[in-house]
Amino acid sequence: MIKKSDKNKGSGKAPEKVVNAPMGDFPFGKINYQIMLGGLALIILGFILMAGGGSEDPNQFNPEIFSTRRITIAPVMVLLGLAAQVVAIVVKAKD
Repeated sequence: MIKKSDKNKGSGKAPEKVVNAPMGDFPFGKINYQIMLGGLALIILGFILMAGGGSEDPNQFNPEIFSTRRITIAPVMVLLGLAAQVVAIVVKAKD
């Protein structure tokens, strides 16, 4: 029985070379990181806009939780931030 590790032993073949990428070769360019930071800022801003609206007294209802800012604007900002993250990953940076 031949083990996988013993397969090339004694065959006279040199082991395959492993080629590493140079240290300065990053997968994303400057524009990608800028888009990522902008998307992150949109996500954080969306969650900040969603916060609040509660009542100090748990027995009293506060209709402020159903404001347009919390129901429409903030979730749209979070979704735009997530879309920006996808765009930042997909866009090919120009050299």
